[in-house]
Amino acid sequence: MRAFFAVLILAFSPLAALAQTTPQEVVPHETVPPAAKVEPGPEQKPANSVATEPDRDKRLDALFAALKAAPTQDAAKDIADRIDIALTPSGSDTVDLLMSRAATAAQAKDYDLAVQLLDGILTVDPDHLDAWNRRATVFYLQEDYADALADLRQVVTREPRHYAAWMGIALIAKDLGDEKRALEAVRKARDIYPQFEQAEEMEKTLSISVEGRPI
Repeated sequence: MRAFFAVLILAFSPLAALAQTTPQEVVPHETVPPAAKVEPGPEQKPANSVATEPDRDKRLDALFAALKAAPTQDAAKDIADRIDIALTPSGSDTVDLLMSRAATAAQAKDYDLAVQLLDGILTVDPDHLDAWNRRATVFYLQEDYADALADLRQVVTREPRHYAAWMGIALIAKDLGDEKRALEAVRKARDIYPQFEQAEEMEKTLSISVEGRPI
């Protein structure tokens, strides 16, 4: 299941164009901009401007409703991709660049740098869901489960329909041997995204382990 988190690292979907940066182009630790320097300039939108778009909540509500009703895995995957894009943009070119550099650092397995970059984003924009989610992913890859869980909790507190975060919580709980909590979390993921294939397989396995086989 660790592969699920590895996929998250590679799937900075709206930033795919920016992620052409090679690992050699990652800024060194001492040149990472401090929080005070990450603030967008006057030509940029504030980092939280996306969250204040008047139609964003309605658009997400419609997408999540469509995801729940999707008849096939392919249809659901298309909708899930649109949700990922809707949840990811920051509205700040600077923050987007730091996200791209964090992705590049994570791909190069420079996890400390990835965390440092994501820390800077969250200092400026504490409601940046994708930064919380990606930092949780990096913590997980470092086997820092406590911090990974804490970050995923930040995600689902801000957006309870974040199925990927619930799946992450389920995977970590399972790794820690808490199969009951893992089952609860994976069921939350499937309630939001019923066609989520990995979650479906995990729920079947955990339900047998926790609840036993049906008579």
